[in-house]
Amino acid sequence: MAAQGVYVYGVVRASHPLPPGRTGVGADPAPVRTVRTGELAAVVSDAPPGLRAKRRDLLAHQELALALAADGPVLPMRFGMIAADEESVRDQLTASRTAYLATLDRLDGRVEMNLKALPVQSGLPALVRENPEVARARAAARRSPGYEASVRLGEAVARGLTGRAAAASAAVVAELSAMAVERVAGPEVRGCVLNVSFLLDRGDQERFRAAVERFAAGHHDHVELRLTGPLPCYSFVDPAPGTARRETEPVRNGA
Repeated sequence: MAAQGVYVYGVVRASHPLPPGRTGVGADPAPVRTVRTGELAAVVSDAPPGLRAKRRDLLAHQELALALAADGPVLPMRFGMIAADEESVRDQLTASRTAYLATLDRLDGRVEMNLKALPVQSGLPALVRENPEVARARAAARRSPGYEASVRLGEAVARGLTGRAAAASAAVVAELSAMAVERVAGPEVRGCVLNVSFLLDRGDQERFRAAVERFAAGHHDHVELRLTGPLPCYSFVDPAPGTARRETEPVRNGA
């Protein structure tokens, strides 16, 4: 079946090497290639028909972005960005040349690390000692047991757990920000009190990771920290090119 446009993975400098033997997304993935103009290149493949956000394709997209980032800065596109044709890609590279080159310079030698924080669902005795609202709700539930008292106690505990996790999260963000070049808050994630990405110099990754581990160990009764990375710098680039459209079908079961 004929390709339905050009799938765009990211933008790099024209001299950036292309990882050998890579193929793109889709059930029958096409080889990855570059579309160049001047000092810039877009990494693309033929867009498969009926593209869906399957795990296989999400991983193929992510792994290519990581492979590209290992050899220099890349402006990664989010999954599912499709341009009409190569000429449209060249037009966008030309129109955004100054901004793209400036962003590539800013990201050179840097990586993204993402940190999420979740409340720890334990340590009720400590929470009762620390949180007057929880202490009052537990005392009321003991004096007058019943469904409503239990609900109020549960709600107070949930607020208390979230509050102490949020306080610990604010402290760790303040500590980690001193090591970062930039920081940006991510979208809300269900169950998390924090979702934030940090832009780091590549050489600071291990120091950053060690700081997260130390903080997590010292506050394990208040917050659970989940660190992911290094990642392509999705959170520190502008939105996708205006000539591309995001076109995927809903996620379905299967690979």
